Amino acid sequence: MSDIEALLDELNGLPSAPPSGPADLEALLAAARSAAGRWADVLEGIREASRGLAGPRTEAALEVAFRRAEESYVELEIALSACAGPRPH
Repeated sequence: MSDIEALLDELNGLPSAPPSGPADLEALLAAARSAAGRWADVLEGIREASRGLAGPRTEAALEVAFRRAEESYVELEIALSACAGPRPH
């Protein structure tokens, strides 16, 4: 399965209803984090494939897009960790 197919499967698996509680939110964040990681993988593949085929502006833009995708993954990891931590009473 390609990275794009895996990403589409993960996106299609995201629940359409909003989370109804902390456990649902945690599951949603975990799924979103996984999809963000796949998206970063897709962009990395595009970035690598474009080397030598496109000009420096294209390569720079793809680099920024890849970095932002990685940052999104990290932020979702932080959100998931915070959500999974001790709950306030």
